Amino acid sequence: MGGGNKIEDQENASNQNEANEHGNPKQYDPNFKGPLKDRSCTDIICCVFFLVFLVGMAGCSFFGYALGDPKRLTYPTDSMGNLCGKGKFKDKPNLMFFNILECLKMGPKTIVMGCPTPQVCVKQCTSSYYVYLETLAALNLRPNDKAAKEKMLCKYNVDVTKITANDVENLIKKEDCASYYVKTTEVFGRCVPAVSEITDMALNSGNFVLKAADGTKVTRALLKDANREMARFFKYGQQVYADVIKSWQSLLVGLGLTMLLAMIWIVLMRWIAGIMVWLTIFAVLGCLGFSTYFSLDKYMHLKSQNVTASFEVKEIFSKNWNKMFNLQEIWLTIGCISAIVLLILLLILLFLCMRIRIAIELIKEGSRALGHMFSTLFWPLIPFIFELVAIVYWIASAVYVASVGKPEYSTSTAKDDLKDILHRIPCTPDDTTTLNKICKFAKYGGDEYTIYMQVYMGFMFLWILNFIIALGQMVLAGAFASYYWAYEKPKDIPAFPLAGSLWRTVRYHLGSIAFGSLIIAIVQFIRIFLMYLDNKMKGSQNSVAKFFLKCLKCFFYCLEKFLKFLTKNAYILIAVYGKNFCVSAKDAFSLIMRNTVRTVVLDKTTDFVLFLSKLLVTAAVSAGAYFWFDGRIDVLPQYQLKLNFPLVPVIILTIAAYLVSCIFFSVYSMAVSTIYLCFLEDLEKHDGSPGKPYFMSKSMMSLMDKKNKFKEPSGKD
Repeated sequence: MGGGNKIEDQENASNQNEANEHGNPKQYDPNFKGPLKDRSCTDIICCVFFLVFLVGMAGCSFFGYALGDPKRLTYPTDSMGNLCGKGKFKDKPNLMFFNILECLKMGPKTIVMGCPTPQVCVKQCTSSYYVYLETLAALNLRPNDKAAKEKMLCKYNVDVTKITANDVENLIKKEDCASYYVKTTEVFGRCVPAVSEITDMALNSGNFVLKAADGTKVTRALLKDANREMARFFKYGQQVYADVIKSWQSLLVGLGLTMLLAMIWIVLMRWIAGIMVWLTIFAVLGCLGFSTYFSLDKYMHLKSQNVTASFEVKEIFSKNWNKMFNLQEIWLTIGCISAIVLLILLLILLFLCMRIRIAIELIKEGSRALGHMFSTLFWPLIPFIFELVAIVYWIASAVYVASVGKPEYSTSTAKDDLKDILHRIPCTPDDTTTLNKICKFAKYGGDEYTIYMQVYMGFMFLWILNFIIALGQMVLAGAFASYYWAYEKPKDIPAFPLAGSLWRTVRYHLGSIAFGSLIIAIVQFIRIFLMYLDNKMKGSQNSVAKFFLKCLKCFFYCLEKFLKFLTKNAYILIAVYGKNFCVSAKDAFSLIMRNTVRTVVLDKTTDFVLFLSKLLVTAAVSAGAYFWFDGRIDVLPQYQLKLNFPLVPVIILTIAAYLVSCIFFSVYSMAVSTIYLCFLEDLEKHDGSPGKPYFMSKSMMSLMDKKNKFKEPSGKD
């Protein structure tokens, strides 16, 4: 403890020197008994602005709901902008492509850019093979051959019953009719080649070999090669989707177990926080040590046997990982990373041992607060529900607004790259195609106003999300401040601290929340704009502009982190004293700067300890999920699943477990932050005399070498 006292004395001296630079310490107020009840509304103008902007967002949504139609974005759309399966094409729900090879050459890019060939709506996908030479030969022999004419696939303005032999070549050249088609199958309303049903020999229709308009011979091999990337995309997508559908019940069970494990961990920390924290730290160190030893031992073993192997990235998601785990480089990489992280953690543990003890005491205080106010553990679920509602509302509104407007058309070719989508030439469907370019439907127009509406709604989405997060933080801060400033715990704790804090926040401080969340939203919006510019400049040769753009991105990233930290502490002081945002932010900043050493070390050490707890809970769930979905657990074999990619549900559950852990431990984080800020004020306001007693716990006073200089009540913790 002697070393610890010296450190604290040095900090006190340093803090005293900084006091004049960052304001005077908080003065003792004999009437202060916790969060003030007598307060007034703060930052009313910001609250009004927020409501006005919400009305504007509602107006954009109403405009989209009134004039937009999401079916335009989901239904197949032909080259003329007509929806297949709707309106006058209600009886034609499928989309047929004139030259499917041009679509397949682009692979998955067709999802974003569309297919550079004429497209029409049809009743059914084709079930046979056809080439225009067949119709041409038939009409030369029988000019009125109705069956030969009806085989042709043409645009709506072409009356096939009036076609003559002389018209066929011209219609094919102008791409008013398809030069060929093959047997197709319906996939999401699109007719794609049924490659599995096509014979190995060259495709024929009657006595004619299938050819495109440019003379390209259509073979199964060509279709298969061109279709490979898209087929793989749909195949893997369908398999992943099937795995998710098949395992959704197991995922829900895993999510429930994650919540249970997080709650058990938090409850245990109430009584044995020190043991749990040190156990967490040493468990992580042990795992890293074992990982280092095992990985390097495996590497040396493979190296001694001269084992070599190679693998593709897609094999990571397959059942057989033996090939990947026989790579020397994999084990060497894992071993080196584990060793470096282990060394860093050991150094942190060595130099910050005393700080970790204080952090543990703060966590214990947070545990006691949670124990007396267990409802706070479930409070984050309410903001989480609000966030989900906001996300669903924004997505729905954005989709409706995006579907507003009339169809717009542009030229395209099979050689277009994704970046060319912004540089296509506008046209009309009646334009004559030249230079191998097709005038086809591009999107629904109205960019002159809808683009601004989309940007506005995107900004409001950021503002609303940050508003909800800030609301949750301030409500928790008020509840935990009520706990800390209760001298005799739990006797002096208000009856319903969470409900009281919620009432004060909603009644008086929505304007301050709107102010703080607006600042964060503006910075986030600027960061998104900078990322957009960075993406646009990827092909640029201007190194200076790219350098300054990188610097701006780094600056605004750091600024966002700082502002989030500052606003969080400002919300704590608003919840306690009821002042406006600017004054509270200034007071919080001054208080932190007067205690710089403690803040930097203790706050980050506490965050680190809580991060380890989240990591351990997530790792436990992830390991259990891996053994379960990989079929290595023999319990309840009737519920074992046969999946295409066992790693898919494992990844989903790992991400979900980490998010759930963050939700539960965010309460702990807010508790520790609030108690820490109250603790700093406690040190500045009080000296332990009968008139100025400390409110901190006895264990915290003992650790800080402080004590109340009088006999305390028996109920004092």
